[in-house]
Amino acid sequence: MPSQKELTEQAQAALAAVHSGRMVEAGAERVTDGIHTEPSLSEGRTYRLDLVCVGNGSARLTFTPANTGTETKVPCDQSVVQQRITVHKPVRIDVDGTKGATGVIAWRIDAI
Repeated sequence: MPSQKELTEQAQAALAAVHSGRMVEAGAERVTDGIHTEPSLSEGRTYRLDLVCVGNGSARLTFTPANTGTETKVPCDQSVVQQRITVHKPVRIDVDGTKGATGVIAWRIDAI
């Protein structure tokens, strides 16, 4: 079983491969902890959110307000999930692991 550090490095390498634009915010968390962030984004701008989960199971991406982006499943199979997000008011991004999911989720927001 790979260590959390190894899983984090794999996830960040997958994100680096698809990077474009100016990075605004990024991070990595254990799937069991999830991601709960309120990034400082400029209203009226469009950004790209890239997520990758390395491990087992899947996670669910949600936005508040809901019309910021599309609720989507993030499989923990190293595939990169990309979302364009348009900011109209302060945004909250949540990614929660489904029951039994394990591993690491890495994410980054690029200004495009």
